[in-house]
Amino acid sequence: MGLVQVATNTITSATASVTLTGIDSDDVYMVAVNNMRPASDGVNTYLRVTKSGTPDTTSNYDRAFQDLRTNTGFGNISSVNADRILYDNIGNATGEHFNAIFYLYNFNNASEYSFITNETTSSRTDGSGRGRQGGAVHTVASASDGVEFHYESGNITSGTFTLYRVV
Repeated sequence: MGLVQVATNTITSATASVTLTGIDSDDVYMVAVNNMRPASDGVNTYLRVTKSGTPDTTSNYDRAFQDLRTNTGFGNISSVNADRILYDNIGNATGEHFNAIFYLYNFNNASEYSFITNETTSSRTDGSGRGRQGGAVHTVASASDGVEFHYESGNITSGTFTLYRVV
């Protein structure tokens, strides 16, 4: 297995969202997120798929994760018919950040749902870091060309976001 870089974006100053596009084949794609940090404390980290470069805001996202916490027991998390995929809640203190690997399936296929598997981690200064493993689906049979990341409020202040085609 190899990776071919399709798009990358490194954030060094506050921005509302990050969009990675370029999915144009039926291959599996991978997104790596490194050191994503928010401007505001205690905000949720979200992902949406893009259609022709624009985030799809319809309520057609389902998710299910295993939540692996450092300060308490494990748990299951799920939701259906959301308008975006919630991945984590993170703060802006020094040392707090979000990292992830996402695999994207069926994105270029207009007759299938877009599926995502994820492995995410977050670090927090209060000792409540976590990892989440699971998947999500955009329940619309239409082609998707990328993904968009944002926080529920406030800006992304740093992070490197890279889209790869898996070969």
